[in-house]
Amino acid sequence: METIRDLLGVHHRQCDELFAAVEQDIEAADWEKAAADFVRFRDSVLRHFEAEESVLFPAFEARTGMTHGPTAVMRSEHAQIRELMEAAAAAIEARDADDYAGYAETTHIMTQQHNMKEENVLYPMCDQHLAGASAALVARMREGIAD
Repeated sequence: METIRDLLGVHHRQCDELFAAVEQDIEAADWEKAAADFVRFRDSVLRHFEAEESVLFPAFEARTGMTHGPTAVMRSEHAQIRELMEAAAAAIEARDADDYAGYAETTHIMTQQHNMKEENVLYPMCDQHLAGASAALVARMREGIAD
């Protein structure tokens, strides 16, 4: 059976690949492709956040009673990453490689730290506490993160 950690960890890597494609586009000065690839990246990340915030986090909080713990931290980080993505999108629209590089570096560092916390702490906790409902949750999240 696929775990929450398996599903969402693989999706983290898929988002990373989309993000790397944007960087390659900008290095090649292909701004149209960068803009299109960034939309794919941002949409994928936002679907991921939505699956966590509307399916996973409420289930975890209901089961554990922890509403001010790890899920609160993850929601806060999601908000910060959303803001960084919007700034990066504006830099792409302005065709400003230097601005984009700054936002992209910050986004990359923050996202990697965020993903490690989820994959090494939160997801294993979810798999443990939500074991009985895991298959249904995985199915709902897979549907939510699908392109």
